[in-house]
Amino acid sequence: MGIGATRDALPHVFFQRCFWLFAVLLVLIGAVSFVPATDHGRLVLSSVNMLLLIATVAAVGRTTRSFVIGLALAISAVWFQYLGLWHDSDIDLTWSWIFSAALYFMTTAFLLRYVFQPKIMTQDKLFGAAAAFLLIGVLWAYLYPIVGFFYPQSYMIVGQPGRLVYADALYLSITVLTSTGFGDVTPLTRQARGLCMLEQITGVLFVAILIARLAGVYPPRDSYIDDGVP
Repeated sequence: MGIGATRDALPHVFFQRCFWLFAVLLVLIGAVSFVPATDHGRLVLSSVNMLLLIATVAAVGRTTRSFVIGLALAISAVWFQYLGLWHDSDIDLTWSWIFSAALYFMTTAFLLRYVFQPKIMTQDKLFGAAAAFLLIGVLWAYLYPIVGFFYPQSYMIVGQPGRLVYADALYLSITVLTSTGFGDVTPLTRQARGLCMLEQITGVLFVAILIARLAGVYPPRDSYIDDGVP
C-alpha cells in the first residue's frame, strides 16, 4: 500500500511550485560549493541565481498582488546587479542585495504562512517547509554583505579581515543557521555579530515551531486506514 501510494504521488510532485523552489535551492548550494571561480563559473552561478528568482516568484505568485510585488523585486534585483557589475559599483550591488533580501524575506513569510495553515499536510507543504528553511539561509547570505558594505571589515576570512563574496556569505549563513559554528569566516563588528545571533535564534525557533506545527496539522492515523479494515 505504501509503495503504491508513493508511486501515485510522485507525478504530482513535479507540478508543485514549492518542490521546484526546493530543488533550485539545492542546486544553488551545490553550484556555489563546486563551481570554480572563473568566467564560466560566474556564468553558471548567474544562471542558477536567475532560476532561483524565477522559482521564487512562481512560489510566491499565487495571487495577483503577490506576483506583481515579487516580480518587481526580482526585476529590480537583476537590474541593479547588472548596473553594479557593468559599472563596478558597490552601491548598485548593495541595492541589488537589498531587493534580493526583500524578495526572499517576502517569500519566506509567504511559505511559513502557507505551511502553517491549519489543514491536512500535503507534499507541497512539506517541500515548502524545507524550502523556507533553506531560503532563510539565502536571505541572510544577502544581509551579511549589506552589513559589510555599511560597516567595513565586519568579517574575518581565513584569519584576515576582508569582504564577503557570495560563496563565503552563503557558507557563513548556513553554518550559523544550523548552529554548527563559524569555521574560517567569523563576524568581527557588533552589527555582524548581532545579525548572526538573529539567524541562530531564527534557525532554532524555526525547527522547534515547525516540527510542532507539522505534528499538529498532520492527518490522524485513522485517515490512512480504509473503512473496511478493522
